[in-house]
Formats: sequence, structure tokens, C-alpha cells
Amino acid sequence: MFTLAEVASLNDIQPTYRILKPWWDVFMDYLAVVMLMVAIFAGTMQLTKDQVVCLPVLQSTVNSKAQPSTSGKADFTTVETTTGQGEDASMRTVSFGRTPTVTPDVPLSRATSPQYQPTESGQELKKEQKDSSGRKTNLDFQQYVFINQMCYHLALPWYSKYFPYLVLIHTIILIVSSNFWFKYPKTCSKIEHFVSILGKCFESPWTTKALSETACEDSEENKQRLTGAQSLPKYVSTSSDEGSPSANTPMITKSGFKFSADKPMIEVPSVTILDKKDGEQAKALFEKVRKFRAHVEDSDLIYKLYVGQTVIKTVKFIFILCYTANFVNTISFEHICNPKVEHLIGYTQFECTHNMAYMLKKLLISYISLICVYGFICLYTLFWLFRIPLKEYSFEKVREESSFSDIPDVKNDFAFLLHMVDQYDQLYSKRFGVFLSEVSENKLREISLNHEWTFEKLRQHVSRNAQDKQELHLFMLSGVPDAVFDLTDLDVLKLELIPEAKIPAKISQMTNLQELHLCHCPAKVEQTAFSFLRDHLRCLHVKFTDVAEIPAWVYLLKNLRELYLIGNLNSENNKMIGLESLRELRHLKILYVKSNLTKIPPNITDVAPHLTKLVILNDGTKLVVLNSLKKMTNVAELELQNCELERIPHAIFSLSNLQELDLKSNSIRTIEEIISFQHLKRLTCLKLWHNKIVNIPSSITHIKNLESLYLSNNKLESLPAAVFSLQKLRCLDVSYNSIALIPAEIGLLQNLQHFHITGNKVDTLPKQLFKCVKLRTLSLGQNYITSIPDKIGQLLQLTHLELKGNCLDHLPATLRQCQLLRKSGLVVEDHLFDTLPLEVKEVLNQDTSIPFANGI
Repeated sequence: MFTLAEVASLNDIQPTYRILKPWWDVFMDYLAVVMLMVAIFAGTMQLTKDQVVCLPVLQSTVNSKAQPSTSGKADFTTVETTTGQGEDASMRTVSFGRTPTVTPDVPLSRATSPQYQPTESGQELKKEQKDSSGRKTNLDFQQYVFINQMCYHLALPWYSKYFPYLVLIHTIILIVSSNFWFKYPKTCSKIEHFVSILGKCFESPWTTKALSETACEDSEENKQRLTGAQSLPKYVSTSSDEGSPSANTPMITKSGFKFSADKPMIEVPSVTILDKKDGEQAKALFEKVRKFRAHVEDSDLIYKLYVGQTVIKTVKFIFILCYTANFVNTISFEHICNPKVEHLIGYTQFECTHNMAYMLKKLLISYISLICVYGFICLYTLFWLFRIPLKEYSFEKVREESSFSDIPDVKNDFAFLLHMVDQYDQLYSKRFGVFLSEVSENKLREISLNHEWTFEKLRQHVSRNAQDKQELHLFMLSGVPDAVFDLTDLDVLKLELIPEAKIPAKISQMTNLQELHLCHCPAKVEQTAFSFLRDHLRCLHVKFTDVAEIPAWVYLLKNLRELYLIGNLNSENNKMIGLESLRELRHLKILYVKSNLTKIPPNITDVAPHLTKLVILNDGTKLVVLNSLKKMTNVAELELQNCELERIPHAIFSLSNLQELDLKSNSIRTIEEIISFQHLKRLTCLKLWHNKIVNIPSSITHIKNLESLYLSNNKLESLPAAVFSLQKLRCLDVSYNSIALIPAEIGLLQNLQHFHITGNKVDTLPKQLFKCVKLRTLSLGQNYITSIPDKIGQLLQLTHLELKGNCLDHLPATLRQCQLLRKSGLVVEDHLFDTLPLEVKEVLNQDTSIPFANGI
């Protein structure tokens, strides 16, 4: 025997799942419990009280009442009233005659036996038995038990016997069908995750604060609309409206956070600062909701499973109703039984009564009524499932009631779960929508960020850079703290890996700000902030992965002087990704591009008339098309590094104002075109280092005004005399080649101040070298030099001398004559320094306040 509680446990679900149980599911669960009670009650009654009582149908039944008794003794028939299950149960003898009486409880076999004689001698008992009348069947107790059990199985309809069990089985199937989507592994995990997140979103302090802030904003806007707010002091641009951002320029336009140069800005009361723990929990919830949405929106398994189990319940209802209704009339109190056991009993037909018939019939009618109600609810559920598209969910109402207009609509299982929650309480989905909004997430980050990064903390991170400017570097933050814009004396601001950076109007307070770095930081600016940057910003560094990360307002900074672009400007199919027009950058002087260009972007020619320095640093991609260089007639400095150039581009020879050319890290093997440099009258610096040049043509003499020549890290084996005819040469760098001899003609370079020949094969130093009395830097390291002439003392202006890595065994004492040389400028092994006389070492160890250069 099992209890109702044990069976009802099949209907149990986790308490947290109640929010996914609409009213019809709850109602059907209660109906299922009632049907369980009906089944268990009927089963209990059947096991304890169900019985059939049978009497034989006599052949002379019709004439029995007309015949008088001839023996003077009354016939009587004993009717056994036991249950069909107890053979030793007590029995009562009931006489059917004119004066029915009840005998004492005695065994049936003794009461009907002719040999039985009553032991009592009372006259009243004898008189009672003498006056009794009835029909004698000559059946004993065991035969009645046999017939009762036989007719119970043969005469009763099967539905009367198995009705409780059928009801129990059907009810269990309906219960399982109702809650299968909570038990199935592939849906149970999603539902459990959803309910967990939903509960946390509902209880999160951020939900309350975000919604209250929305209400606060709405009330403030209405108040300002009615009374007319006074605008705050704002930055007024000194320039004309030219260069104003277009409609598609990424300015901040999200609701709840707007600023316009033409519209007064309203201060919205800030939200109460969250505890750090609450803020972190809210941030984690945003991430969980984002991942859960991506996971659940991919499929509609939960929706299909719920529809399937509803269809199964509906089909089950129709099936139960159809076959059960036919058996209502089969349950009756009286039954005729023909057991075909005449050889055992002596009778062929029995008339039986079923004592549970009326009770079972009433229970069956009750069960059919419950099933009908259950079925109509199933039909309503199907109507609800197919009446509206449950695989789509719109937060339109939430968007209208709040400032979070960016809450996205969801689909598939995510949408279906939200529809189910709405049947429980629509407040859940409203609070859940807060965590789907990027605006809400950004506001949370902003509040947490401002709480963490105070003015005092930011002041501690301000440092002095190499140019002695105050610099602040912010790295991997969720946004730009408001307190940054209170640092009014800041010169340089670096923002790195801040994807949601916003530059508000408060930046107009930073009057000293002239340099801005945006490293993987597509910052958005307000209108007033843009006006300030357009007029004040002088230097901008933008580092990006894709050209789309470059903010559109960058191309409108008309007072910008220096622009540094570092990122990918070339696509995989070798097609140029064009920059936007640079025409508005009318004062741009320096353009630095570090990318993977195959040709110079045509838009660079927009700034050609006023550009003075162009730097293109490739990642090894071959730069093929250089015709655009011809238009840059005012360029004074040109750098084309790591561009896989094999020759000096001819377009360079058209740059009449060129003063410095740097072709570092290319694949140049020959420089025969160098004769064409004679037309570049202003060229003073030529850098051909880190190439594959094997010789220097004699035509180099035509570059009369050359002051600096860098040929280090090539494959030179000698220095031609033509190099030493460049009388204006002040710096000569031929380090890390294969030069074995320094020509005596080097003495002709009377203006030479810096000579680098480190990492070659030089073994001797010509005496003419020391005629270059203006030498300040002399790098002779990593050669095969065995001795240093005493004439080195003639280099009175020498401040840096490198001798390390040679074959020297001592240093000349004449080093003391190099009045500007100190130990810090002498690069040599310690043991060689120790060979110097004590007075020389004392001179070299002296401090000096005279400034000098330590090389290049």
C-alpha cells in the first residue's frame, strides 16, 4: 500500500520553478492531486470492502411460494454474507419466510446440516426454529466462498475491478507529462540556469537603482520642460562652424545622457553609490545574462518540449474520455453469473450483488468531470501556445517606460521562458530587461568606475614624460572616470583598451591638454567636447586593429598638427582599406602611419600641400605604388621603413624641399640612383642603414650639402674616397659592415663630429683620423685594433670614446688631454682602464658640469 504523499511527490518541482508555472499548469496540478485522491480512495475501498454475494437461481422458484409446508418444519435458505476474501469469516443465517429471524453467529456448515442438533433446551429457541421458513439450497460454506470468488471475476465488468488502477496510471502519466520539461536533462539545465539568473536579477540592488534613476530622470526632464532650465556654462568654440560633425559622426546620443552645444545640459541627480560587492555582483550578472542569452537563443527545444507535452496531455484526455464514458452504465448492483461449475455446485445460474457498485459509479462520474475540466484547460493551453508567436519576445513596453531604449528583443527558448514568466508576474521580465541593456551596463560601470577612481587616486598616477609634460595613462578600464577631467593641468592623456570611452563636455576644463592617445579605444565625444578638441588638440595618436575603430571625429580636427596612425590599413584580398578624407586637417604637419600598406593611401594627398613630415613604417609588406609622393612638394622629412624596397624610389627625386630621407630596413642592394639627389639642394641627412648595400658610388659627391650619412648594418667592404669629399659631413655611421681599412682621406672631414665604425674589421687607425679635431663621438668597438695612437690627445672636444671589444693591451696616457672626456663616456674593459696612470684616472673620474653629447 502506498500513500497519497508518495504518489503526489511525482508532481513536486523545485520551489524556484514556480515562476514558470502559469495558472493553467498550477490548476492542472491540483486537478491531478484530486484525481490521485480519487484513485487511492477507490483502491482502498476496493481492497477493504469490495465484495460480491451470490445466490443460486432455483428451478422451482416460480411455484415455491404457492406450495404449503407438509412436514410441519419450515424450509430455510442460508445466505452467506462474507467477503470474497475471508473463508473463516463469521456468518449469519437469515431465513426468507413469513417471519424472518436472525440466528446466532455460528458456522454455516453446522447451521445447515441435518445432523445438527441445538444444544440449548430453551423452548423459545425451538419455537423460533419451528416457525422459520425458507428455501434449502444444500450448499455449504466452502461452496458459497467458491461461487462468490468465481462470480467476482466472471460476472463483474473488468472496469469495475480495475477502475482505481486505471485512474492511478492515467493520473501518473498526466503528472509526468506536465513536469517533464523540468526533468529532461537538456532543458532542465537551461531552466535551472534561467531561474537562478532571474532571481538574482530580481533581487539585485542595481535593478532597483537603475529603475529609480529612470524615474528620477523622467521627473527631472518633465520639471525642466515645464519650468525651463538654466543652461550650465559651456565651452564656446572660437572657430567657425566649419568642420562640425556630420549626422553619422559618432557623438554621444543615447537617451539619458545627451549634450548638445545648442541645447542646455541638465544635471541629473546621480544614483546612490553601490557597495563594491553589489557592483561586482551586478557586473557578473550582466556577463551571465549575456552568455545565457547567446546559449539559449540558438535553439527552441524548451518550446517544442512544452508544446509536445501539452499535446500528449490533450490526446490523453480525449482517449480517457472516449473509452471511460462507455463504461459508466456497465457498473450495476445486480449481476447474473453462469460459472459452468454445475458438477461442483449443482446449480448453473447465480444472481449476485456488488456492494461497491454505487460508490464506484459516483467516483467514476467524478473522475470524468475532473478529466473534462483538465482537458478543457489543455485545449486552452494549446490555444495560448499557437495564438501568439511565443518564440519572439519584445521589450517594447519596458523600453517605453524606462530610459533603456536599447533593450533588445529576444527569440526562441529565451523568449518562451520570458512569456512563461509574464504569466506569473510581469515585473520579473521588466527587471530582467535591465540586465539586457547596454546603457544600463554602461551606467553601472560608470558608477563603479567613478567610485573607484577618485581625483586623489588619479593624481597619484600622473607622471612626467620625456618631454617634461604631465601625462596620465589609463589602461583597461570600463570607461573614463569623471575625475580625469578635473586634472586641468594635464598635458598628455593616454587611453588604452577602454572600449566604452566617452569624452564629455567637462574636457573643456583641461586647457593645457594638447596631446591625446587612443590605443584600441574608439572614443565617443559630445558636441561641446568635440568643439574643444577641434580647436585645442595638437597631437593625436590612434592605435587600432581595424580602420573602423578610428573615430570619425578624428578627421575633423582642423587644428591638429601631428597625427599618428598605428594599425591595419590593408585587407586580406590585398585591397586598400581607405581612410576617410583628411581634407579637414588643414594644419597637419606630421603624419605617421605604421601599417601594412601596399601603396600610399590616396587620401594622404589631401594634406600634401602643408605636410612637412611623412613616416610610413610597414610590417614587411612590399610598398609598390609611390607615385603619390610627387604631390608632397613641401615634405621636409620622409621615412619609408621596412617596406621591402629594392631601389630608391624615383618619386623621391621630385621632393625639392626634402631635407631628411630615411630608408631603413629595406632590401636595397644598389644606390646608383643617388646621383639624382643632386637636385635635392636641401637634403642634409641620408639614412640607408639596415639594407644590403655592397658599395657606395662615387656620385655621392654630388650631394654637396649632406651633413649626416648613415650606412650601418649593410655589406660594405670599403669606404670610397668620394665619401670624404663631403666637406659639410658632421656625422658618418658605417657600423656593422665588413670594412677593414679607414682611408687616410678621412682627415679631409674637418667638420666631422660623430664617427661610428663599430663592428667592422679595422686593425689600425690612420693618423689622419686625429686631424678631425671637432670629433665629439668616436666609436671603434668590436674591431681588431691593437693600439691607440698617442695623437688621440688632439681630440680636445671628445666626449664619447668606445674601444671595447678590440685587441688592446693598454690605453695611451694622452687621454688626459681630452679635457671633456670622462669615465662615463669611456667605453672600455675594466682591466684596460686600470692600466692608465693614476693621474689620468683621476682626471677621467672628475665631475664636470659642462654639457656634452653622448653619441647619437
